[in-house]
Amino acid sequence: MKLAPEVLAATLALTWALDQFVPEPPNRFHPVAWLGALVGPIGRWLCARPAALALIGGTLVWWLLALALILFGGLLTLAEQLYLPSWAEAIALALLLKPCLAGRMLHDEVAAVEAALGRSLMEGRQQVARLCSRDVNQLDAPAVRETALETLAENFNDSLVAPLFWFAVAGLPGALVYRMANTLDAMWGYRGRWEWAGKWAAKADDGLSAIPARLAALLLAPAQALRPLRLWRTARLTPSPNGGWPMGALALQLGVRLGKPGVYVLNAEGRVAQAADTERALRRYRLAALATWMGAVALAWGLTR
Repeated sequence: MKLAPEVLAATLALTWALDQFVPEPPNRFHPVAWLGALVGPIGRWLCARPAALALIGGTLVWWLLALALILFGGLLTLAEQLYLPSWAEAIALALLLKPCLAGRMLHDEVAAVEAALGRSLMEGRQQVARLCSRDVNQLDAPAVRETALETLAENFNDSLVAPLFWFAVAGLPGALVYRMANTLDAMWGYRGRWEWAGKWAAKADDGLSAIPARLAALLLAPAQALRPLRLWRTARLTPSPNGGWPMGALALQLGVRLGKPGVYVLNAEGRVAQAADTERALRRYRLAALATWMGAVALAWGLTR
């Protein structure tokens, strides 16, 4: 069920164009939102069950979804290969792959935070609340900016690097399973009442993101590869085994301090982020995103030969 190299290259080129030039659809038309609507009530039901049942149920739901997506993606890919010409196969794959990533939207949402901060602190808080689950009501302007920069770095992996990595490695089924795993982690992977229902979802996302997160760090800040021990020490300060890598790399590269109050501080000796740092970060993001697309083509091409 390997794809022809030219189909892979065309698929990724078309997916890039869709990501860059076609706005994200409303939630009622977005497959990831459909997934969220499906697993939300299931997760809430599991949270009310005893710990053992919640753990078993959460794990079982994850695997059932993963197997369904592997079957769905695999059969669709096979059908496209058997019944569609190469150009139509690439278009169909691109349309199916695009919902798994949101590189352009992430860039624009972070840029909108800085624009909103330029108008008022309240607007900045409202805009950054769209990007994270933190309580933003007490954040001052530097903290709003820090939160936006952390979101840019961490979600560079979640929204672009990891889905493309898994598409290159395992085709459409790989990208679909990663997007499902990341979505379930975002909805279920919390401490407290969600801990047992979401434990497998959190661990699975950690495993699937391990390699892509480290690649994301090097793509955002390639100079940090020259000081790997410093980057490792910074990355391990966060509770997440993966999020600290791209966030730490960006903090070190920009020379700014990033953190979550009372939880962690990355590059503690760095300066407070300014508006110019957001633009610098967005420039780095654009270059890193381009390198990611090119790397995905190269990896997929190499694995199909």
